[in-house]
Amino acid sequence: MKSILGIGNALTDILAVLENDSLLEQFHLPEGSMQHVDRETGEKIWQTLKPMGVQYVAGGSAANTITATAVLGMPSTFIGKVGNDELGSLFKSEQARNGIQSILFTGKAASGRAMVFITAPNAERTFAVYLGAAIELVPEDLKPEQFAGYDYFHIEGYLVQNQDLVRRAVELAKEAGMIISIDMASYNVVESNFAFLHDIIKNYVDIVFANETEAQVFANRPPREALDEIAKMCDIAIVKIGKDGSMIKSGDEYHYIEAWPADTIDATGAGDLYAAGFLFAHSNGLSLKDCGDVGSIVAAKVVEVIGPKIDIPRWKKAKQEIRELTGLLQ
Repeated sequence: MKSILGIGNALTDILAVLENDSLLEQFHLPEGSMQHVDRETGEKIWQTLKPMGVQYVAGGSAANTITATAVLGMPSTFIGKVGNDELGSLFKSEQARNGIQSILFTGKAASGRAMVFITAPNAERTFAVYLGAAIELVPEDLKPEQFAGYDYFHIEGYLVQNQDLVRRAVELAKEAGMIISIDMASYNVVESNFAFLHDIIKNYVDIVFANETEAQVFANRPPREALDEIAKMCDIAIVKIGKDGSMIKSGDEYHYIEAWPADTIDATGAGDLYAAGFLFAHSNGLSLKDCGDVGSIVAAKVVEVIGPKIDIPRWKKAKQEIRELTGLLQ
């Protein structure tokens, strides 16, 4: 079985379902927005949420992907940085519970967290993010021996804001002979790191995941043409188009993948889990069409739950559907 190493911001998602937006108003958070907050505000919001019976999930884009590859049975390791505190311990223990080998460094700041407010009736998501120790990960933390023996290396686009770290990571992965994948993360990350991302993808990356907005910003073209442009720079390009499915291009080979049916209540983590399904299938030598379908199956399960974590009954169903489609997971 091939193995995967992922690197990203180690964030604990703190999920709170709200009946109205009075709490959002209290902390000046426009509904549906994503705001970065300082440590003090982050702490205040968390203490306000604590008595409300919130749900804690070890999150962050790459960590979500690595959790799902681990559940699918792929030996999976995650590199990140947490604080020496309650949320840091929680992150570590949840990764261990999911069978992930963690390389978690301890930073000076408090652990990073994404407070996710889900407001009725439309499950609109509002984020208050304190990155904390997560962004204290530095190039000097990375050593060649951490990369030895893995087949795949997955990196989240949010890390691109630390260009030196990303360059060091992809250089080490390349030296170790790994297949390198990147998930572009968000269109504003693409916008503000435009030249750097083009350079990294052209010279190091094998598999690129992007949603339609990120692809458009990256290639300055509509999604289908953007896919062609990205595919010229790497081995496999994937553009995810939400409920309309995804498109895959490798050389002259093109596939349109339909979205798997789902009763969507919350899209958190859909892209991260699509990447997990795709990479798991790819590591088993499946066709690109099957890789896309496996990605779709896994993504369809996470949108049916609140937060980025699939429950046990849905994982069972996902594995059964993957078995029927591919013969894997017998």
